[in-house]
Amino acid sequence: MPTIQQRSARTEIQDVEAAAEDICNQLGAGAPKLVTLFANRSRDHRGLNAALRKRLPGARLVGASAAGEIDSEGLHQDSIVVSALYGDFEVGLGVGRNLSRDPAMAGVSAVKQACDELGVRPSSLDKRHVGMVIDDGFKYKKEELLIGMLEQNPALVLVGGGAGDSEPDPSKQTALMHVDGQVFDDAVIIALFQTELRWAAMRSHWYEPLGQTLTITKVDASCTRALEIDGLPAAKRYADLLGIGIDELEFGKPKGFATTPTALRVGREYFMRAPWKPMDDGSILFANLLEEGTELELMKCGELGASTRKFLTEEIPRRVGNVGAVFAFHCSGRMWFAHAKGATQELSQAFAGVPRMVGMNCQFELYCGFHINTTLTALAFGTDA
Repeated sequence: MPTIQQRSARTEIQDVEAAAEDICNQLGAGAPKLVTLFANRSRDHRGLNAALRKRLPGARLVGASAAGEIDSEGLHQDSIVVSALYGDFEVGLGVGRNLSRDPAMAGVSAVKQACDELGVRPSSLDKRHVGMVIDDGFKYKKEELLIGMLEQNPALVLVGGGAGDSEPDPSKQTALMHVDGQVFDDAVIIALFQTELRWAAMRSHWYEPLGQTLTITKVDASCTRALEIDGLPAAKRYADLLGIGIDELEFGKPKGFATTPTALRVGREYFMRAPWKPMDDGSILFANLLEEGTELELMKCGELGASTRKFLTEEIPRRVGNVGAVFAFHCSGRMWFAHAKGATQELSQAFAGVPRMVGMNCQFELYCGFHINTTLTALAFGTDA
């Protein structure tokens, strides 16, 4: 029967050689097929990449800069989290460059390269295949890159998030990604798994519908700012719906967008597409692309820690059985909101004790063909071992 094993290690050592040595000592003996690396953006990523590759020469490697790192002990800052994956799977790695200039082609290129490594055509990918995707989150090109990735096979399941940075100044934020010995930005990468193992691409958020909708009635030329909602100036209309001032709307403030965001309803599902911040001209900036006439559901916040723990400890095992590996992509916006609510420890504890899991706080998330936010996405593999 197919099996998979994930080992993880975390270190706070600054020197890259000493950090890599500590990580490999924690991982123990064995030759992993795939190594994943999530580390704070302030780290020497190129030096760390070289040090790990030297010690794990036969393993493929994917990784990213993070705004926080995740393992089975909780949420961390300024650390390095590495996992080693062993077992009955094959993986093809793909890179799509020039994301900011031609995101659709970057998506096409990444999937094609990964498929070439597996010896399969993109159009022939089936239920044995699932893609873990990491993009340069600060290029804000998720929707466009997904068009390219799904061009030849719209049924391909994708899950992941954007490489990020814990730097609070938006003008200084940058991201990095790793594929084998390369470290770069302005790109999208995919780890395309082929396996007979049970797997699940999943997502979780802590919101419920309020039973009230709003309609985006006018957008700007970039399709990222709502100029009007329900035929009225966007920021004022949203503030009136919440019964607060416009200056209280910005995401992260305790009464604003983070508490009562919006979601796109698809059947019975709600995909979070929360507003980001009100602008000086009375519009609202969204992280995702907008289309005039779109109806969005207003959502209300539920329990932060409890909903996260239920997802990790109940819903994932229900989908894959005995859990062999989990890769988690946790929205940085959830961290901002938890901080504003004084609930960061509660949220970290929701991750603590969950075995066989690594991940990062990311710059927005993706799930199948959707760019979403304020969400925890995950790729989980079951095992018979």
